[in-house]
Amino acid sequence: MPETNELLQLVPKAEAKQSMKDFKSDQEVRWCPGCGDYAVLAAVQGFMPDLGLAKENIVFISGIGCSSRFPYYMNTYGMHSIHGRAPSIATGLATSRRDLSVWVVTGDGDALSIGGNHLIHALRRNVNLKILLFNNRIYGLTKGQYSPTSELGKITKSTPMGSLDAPFNPVSLAIGAEASFVARTVDSDRKHLTSVLRAAADHPGTALVEIYQNCNIFNDGAFEVLKDKDQAQEAVIRLEHGRPIVFGAEGSKGVVRDPLTGDLQVVAVTEDNKSQILVHDAHAPSPTTAFALSRLADADTLHHTPIGVLRSVERPVYDTTMAEQLDTAVERHGKGDLAALLAGNDNWTVVG
Repeated sequence: MPETNELLQLVPKAEAKQSMKDFKSDQEVRWCPGCGDYAVLAAVQGFMPDLGLAKENIVFISGIGCSSRFPYYMNTYGMHSIHGRAPSIATGLATSRRDLSVWVVTGDGDALSIGGNHLIHALRRNVNLKILLFNNRIYGLTKGQYSPTSELGKITKSTPMGSLDAPFNPVSLAIGAEASFVARTVDSDRKHLTSVLRAAADHPGTALVEIYQNCNIFNDGAFEVLKDKDQAQEAVIRLEHGRPIVFGAEGSKGVVRDPLTGDLQVVAVTEDNKSQILVHDAHAPSPTTAFALSRLADADTLHHTPIGVLRSVERPVYDTTMAEQLDTAVERHGKGDLAALLAGNDNWTVVG
């Protein structure tokens, strides 16, 4: 079972108690009125004081997109980087400066299109950084083209007859890339979002948090089923480690494993099948069940959508193993000479 992230102990603590106000920058927040990004920003600013870290040692790195304006609004260090490359830049920073708490803010287009390769390698390496993936299922900054998470048949400015692309499921993708921490939450559920952020911060290694986020201009209501009080009760599967996976009015629905196929199914809970209801184990060594849970999300209706921590396991952290390797090299061979390394052992004489 994963323990509290001991790597956080390398980051200097704040000298005085902090509040949400301490993490608000002096920049005017410029998103469309009603955008879900506002809710996520408020949750992150409100959560940061809980870490107790010096804000000068916290860094937010983003790529390109509406969500990628995030670093401007955090009173920490930050970098608005290049399209899709935020995980790579964050990897370099996290591995070279272990005294920093490094966070990546990205969107479904930024992370899963041009940035897809960078994302999966950051996940498999298990660098000590936290990735917040805002998923609104649309390109918002460039005004409404379909994205890698847009549903099949989605009509947009770039797909007037409907998208032909099968969408990515970001959580499934992360689990397939051997991510050690994978979670999903919703922008409007402040309590749940904060609890997931806290779990991600405590995790040693890469933590990916997919945040369903509403774009009220170009894809309004994409997650309405999960936000409407009555509909959400029947659609949202709240995962809690060590607890039976039930949802619906008074736990009327549950998740069981099909004995023939091994797939997971949603069933009506009865006295006969109560004992078969799956108990969530976020720390299971095998990713099989976590992946199966991620597949319960229906791309068209969003019925039976799991939220919470799907997977949280311990794996060697890249930063730590790299530092140990460097220490071993110094012990064996002494400190290296960069100039000699660049020059190499081969010499040429240029004859005029």
